[in-house]
Amino acid sequence: MKRIVFCDFDGTISAEETFVALLRKFTPSLAEQLMPEMYARRLTLREGVRQLLESIPSTQYPELIAFSKAKAVMRPGLPELLDFLDRQSVPFVVISGGVQVMVETILGDLVKRMAGVHAVQLETSGERLKAVSPFEDGTELVSKVKIIAEYDCDEAIAIGDSITDLNMALNVPVVFARDRLAIYLQESETPYFAWEDFHDVRKSLAQQWGVQP
Repeated sequence: MKRIVFCDFDGTISAEETFVALLRKFTPSLAEQLMPEMYARRLTLREGVRQLLESIPSTQYPELIAFSKAKAVMRPGLPELLDFLDRQSVPFVVISGGVQVMVETILGDLVKRMAGVHAVQLETSGERLKAVSPFEDGTELVSKVKIIAEYDCDEAIAIGDSITDLNMALNVPVVFARDRLAIYLQESETPYFAWEDFHDVRKSLAQQWGVQP
């Protein structure tokens, strides 16, 4: 069986919601207004994230990079999970509803170990930032389901924590959920594996696959 792990970034790989923190820093008033609407699913991610990002002046782009570097704290156990997946020949793909440059900045050298990194790209040529996503679809600026469909696998495993991971979690057979995502899945009576760090994920997958962690 060909398996692939698809993992969210913000609040999942990163120890805190780095993208949310970025929005609250660079567009605080609008973030305060729109974030609760997105969490409550009264405003689509596609509309909300685009409005927030495109309200930021392009001149602040270098500050965004510096902010990303300052937030480079990852949840424990990721290198060990990647080692385990390498032994099982299972690729690891990052799919984020956040900003690509922030994701890659925080991942650092670990980017080389990813089978793919997908997120929102920013154009800085205009007065304000422009959000660009080749996987924009329906209510999402980054359709994680659409990205997963691009990969050839028999079993997709999803890891996530929030509203941006919900459609992905509802469309794959194996889900690791924490925080808001776990609540959404409980509400829809969708089964999932609870987790706190990547050591939990590694041990759970080893048990499911009948191999050494």
